[in-house]
Amino acid sequence: MPLLSVQQVSKTYHSRKLLDRVSFTVDAGDRMALIGSNGAGKTTLFRMIEGKVPPDEGCVIQHSHVIIGYLSQNLEEQEDSGNALKSREILGLEDEMKNLEQQLSDTSRQDMTALLARYAKITARYEACGGYDFEQRMREVLAGLGLTADDLMRPVTSLSGGERMRVSLARLIVQRPDLLLLDEPTNHLDTQAMEWLEEYLQKYSGAVLLISHDRYFIDRTASTVIELENGQIKSYKGNYTAYCRQKEQFISDQRQIVSQLEKEVERQAGVTQTMLSHRKMSAYHAREKVVSKLSDRLSEEKRKLTGGPMRMSFTFVPEKRDGDPDKVLLQTKNVSKAYPGSEPLFEDVSFQIKASDKLVLVGPNGCGKTTLLSILLGQVAEFEGDVLISSQSECGYMGQFIPFSDEERDVLDELFARTELTETQARNLLARFGFREIDVYKKIRVLSGGERSRLYLCCLLQESPDILFLDEPTNHLDIQSREILEGALAEYTGAILAVSHDRYFIDKCSKGVLGFVDGHVLVYDNFSQYRLAEKADLLRQQTKIDPTEKVKIQKESIPEGEAKHSSGRVNRVKERRDIALRKERLRTLEKEIEDLETIQKEMEASFSKDTKPEEYAQYALIADKLSIAYDEYIGLSEEE
Repeated sequence: MPLLSVQQVSKTYHSRKLLDRVSFTVDAGDRMALIGSNGAGKTTLFRMIEGKVPPDEGCVIQHSHVIIGYLSQNLEEQEDSGNALKSREILGLEDEMKNLEQQLSDTSRQDMTALLARYAKITARYEACGGYDFEQRMREVLAGLGLTADDLMRPVTSLSGGERMRVSLARLIVQRPDLLLLDEPTNHLDTQAMEWLEEYLQKYSGAVLLISHDRYFIDRTASTVIELENGQIKSYKGNYTAYCRQKEQFISDQRQIVSQLEKEVERQAGVTQTMLSHRKMSAYHAREKVVSKLSDRLSEEKRKLTGGPMRMSFTFVPEKRDGDPDKVLLQTKNVSKAYPGSEPLFEDVSFQIKASDKLVLVGPNGCGKTTLLSILLGQVAEFEGDVLISSQSECGYMGQFIPFSDEERDVLDELFARTELTETQARNLLARFGFREIDVYKKIRVLSGGERSRLYLCCLLQESPDILFLDEPTNHLDIQSREILEGALAEYTGAILAVSHDRYFIDKCSKGVLGFVDGHVLVYDNFSQYRLAEKADLLRQQTKIDPTEKVKIQKESIPEGEAKHSSGRVNRVKERRDIALRKERLRTLEKEIEDLETIQKEMEASFSKDTKPEEYAQYALIADKLSIAYDEYIGLSEEE
């Protein structure tokens, strides 16, 4: 059943056709990812669907009774009511219910019938909004998205941008609209929160249309990819990996079509000249029309290839380095960092970076990744332990904020100022980083975040540092720019230490992972191995809490309300709350049991003669946790 139809929509800004007769349909159960370069018009299309931007041509049809929930990446558009656990509508309904209850407590009133009717309408709406268990569900969703109990007690206006975004996402999830429109939902989420969101969206009963540059996230959540390119939409069945295969095949086929057309145009042009030389004017003019039509078709087919070559033909000539690839360039010994009055951020961090290493520093938000990177760079002096860097090593750094000394320089002049390249060499190099033709004359001040990152990295790599430090290098980059960056780093011959949440980038560019687990940094062969260790550590911590006691605390924390109209209604409300809490806990337990069984199977499959004793101990803890979860699930099921 169609929920939303976009029909022949066009939009022009400043003489540029952003959308050109775009059409697609979102049906019930669809999982669609909208991709495209920055500035292609993805967010504009979302705003049209939301009704905030009118199309120049065409229309957007929202089918009857369909509820659409929209998450904007713009913080100014997020609701900032004072309570993180309740929406503005829920708070308003609760205030009105309390007001009506006070009026109903006055038995001398003459308008009791009208008040009761109004109260029934408000409570019905409150129940339809999920008001009775809204707070409990918000707590569970926000916990999944990485917000602690302390965070939930603070006013929304005091939360950081990332925390506010997660509150808005949680409110949207709890409301369960028929269609979720998510604009960059993984911004500000760490890996654990992204995995939680992926699993939620996989099981979501409604449809999902999302914008994302996170390729791993698209792989896990999308069943259809629609690409917005040159103002037009092309649909691909499957996830991001399937899209890449189909896109590559399309480009290959398209190049063959263009090649054949070029040959045919050349042949027909030769025939036309022959007709002219033989003075066969009638045949000459007829053949001219044929050549004109073929040329028009050739131009049209070439336009379909726009954007492909940058992604498909990237090449990078690596610099040859002399010396031992196993030479230790940097070493940390028992590095620890704690802020006054707080628990240590991390302790006893010891590792080495060798000349050929490509490592990624990973961990949850707030664990200290950027702080550790700052210590290695010498930007933080107050810490315990030792950081030893080879005296002959040159270091390069690209942070989340990209600075340039002169914002009025153009792209080409910036590269000239930092290298001794000729104009031809500079242009060829800039083309590899996505700057072509007139783009090289853009002023730095007008560059997008992704363009600034590409230019900075292009200049930085020419300095050929022995160790390259990168802090979230894929932030603000669209998919095309990420692939350009990954191509450059894959061919780079120096050592790399990057901080990143981008799992696709981690798998493609790293040869090892430094992972934060319980305040310590350990070395792992890959990201999957790290996540398995992190999950096991989380389960080990959870075994310290009695889950049945947790449910008891949750039930006791539900407020009984004020000035109830009758004891019968109080009991019915409490009964509904208890049932909702029990059902929600059962759903949570089902998910916990499923996750535990998955981890248990993964560990069983990895067991061998080389398995360490601590891994068997982790396996035993998981088995204990499963047993507790089974017992609680059976007990709660018997209450129904």
